[in-house]
Amino acid sequence: MITPPSLKKGDTVAIVSTARKNIDDNLKPAIELLKSWSLEVKIGSTIGLDLNQLAGTDEQRAKDFQDQMDNPNIKAIWCVRGGYGTVRMIDLLDFTKFKQSPKWIVGFSDVTVLHSHLNTMGYKSIHGIMPISVGKASVQAKESLKIALLGNERLEYELDPHVMNKFGKASGELVGGNLSILYSLFGSPSAIDCHDKILFLEDLDEYLYHIDRMMMNLMRNGCLESIKGIILGSMTKMKDNDIPWGKDALQIVEDVTKKYNIPIIYNFPAGHIQDNRALIFGSQVTIDVNDSCSKVSFRF
Repeated sequence: MITPPSLKKGDTVAIVSTARKNIDDNLKPAIELLKSWSLEVKIGSTIGLDLNQLAGTDEQRAKDFQDQMDNPNIKAIWCVRGGYGTVRMIDLLDFTKFKQSPKWIVGFSDVTVLHSHLNTMGYKSIHGIMPISVGKASVQAKESLKIALLGNERLEYELDPHVMNKFGKASGELVGGNLSILYSLFGSPSAIDCHDKILFLEDLDEYLYHIDRMMMNLMRNGCLESIKGIILGSMTKMKDNDIPWGKDALQIVEDVTKKYNIPIIYNFPAGHIQDNRALIFGSQVTIDVNDSCSKVSFRF
């Protein structure tokens, strides 16, 4: 996997929208954060565009993203928010110049489309907070993004044990993202290869039976059988029917994965929560899950 260059003092980060519109004046915390890291900011042409739910047409969003990819002065592209819409523009992009001069793509949720597509191309990317969430993000979430972007120290986490954790140790390339998006990409050119990987999953605002259906899909297409471990992030604001499904989201994952002899970390601090710690997709990671703690260590 190819690692984009770490950012250095004076480098410029572009803020764009690939999905839902961002018409509010809410970027001051993100701009101040980047400035505090001695980085410059460029606001993309999609910020402020308003087409129903989306930040402009598919062509407008693709052009803004393309312009930032092709601009040699832009060293990272930070997606302003998620929602829905990235999949509508992914096939309009030309990655020729990106391959000649790769740069960090940052975001989560709907940005999983980009993470997955870049992974199939052999490039690393950063799953982390987005500009609209900076104001409420935890100190740890912001600091971990800084480490991932600037590469000034090794990214690693040590967490308290969770009662549902499945013990073990495994190493492999980290892939994944939003479960709903990954589920929607299977069978497409942007689908990740799960073989021998460490799989990260998170989701938001889904019915519990949807979670079960998506996990069953991962099982039936061979993804779960071929992975080395799972890091389960936040499963936020889950919904249930009038007749309960009978298991919460974590229990659903536990039930579907119980036959696999792999380590699993539950409730990892990443996803649709304030403490959304950065993860470098495409990097080799080691997870060590035992009765005293869970460790996640990245190596470039």
